[in-house]
Amino acid sequence: MLHREGTKTIFVSLLILAVPYVLLTQLGAADWAVSAYLALALVLLGLVLQFFRNPTRTTVAEAGDVIAPADGTVVVIEEAEEPEYFQGKRKQISIFMSPLNVHVNRAPVSGRTVFAKYHKGKYLVAWHPKSSTENERTTLVFETLNHGEVMIRQIAGAVARRIAVYVKPGQPVSVGEDVGFIRFGSRVDIFLPLDAEVLCKIGDKPSGGETVIARLRSN
Repeated sequence: MLHREGTKTIFVSLLILAVPYVLLTQLGAADWAVSAYLALALVLLGLVLQFFRNPTRTTVAEAGDVIAPADGTVVVIEEAEEPEYFQGKRKQISIFMSPLNVHVNRAPVSGRTVFAKYHKGKYLVAWHPKSSTENERTTLVFETLNHGEVMIRQIAGAVARRIAVYVKPGQPVSVGEDVGFIRFGSRVDIFLPLDAEVLCKIGDKPSGGETVIARLRSN
């Protein structure tokens, strides 16, 4: 299944790839040249389709479980200051998404969206320490029923130039639900209460919407 964010890009890609093929055939290019271009065009189209894939995920979560909001590699686990919303220390887990990962962002918990804010910014590489505060980004906070609040921050990378968000304050969410999308290499930070139990480690490759990466304590 393909993600809705890819509709325009896929259509434009098809048009762009079709033009050289039409020119080659109209100009009477050799069969080998036409075949070689078709092979190249199919590879390029395959890469575009691969990027916008949206596989079905089965989310199984118990009370207090925090599910990975994105596919990728865990690159940060630390206590960090979160000045925008919590204005204090939280446990931070960061997942880096390469261009080859699925770029759908999913709700890590069930609850209610209580905060959503977009920030313009730079396009530092997604693993840069300052990308969390200086890059283009969107912050989302979800309030759970009995386990406090969880924040995710969608961060655009050096290549990514568009962050899509599908939720707004007051809107309920279900764990594993599609809440956003970031194009072409990016990062998602998750901020948890200090007493949360982290269940992942640096280098892990969680599956968005499926892998339990932390567990929250009841209020």
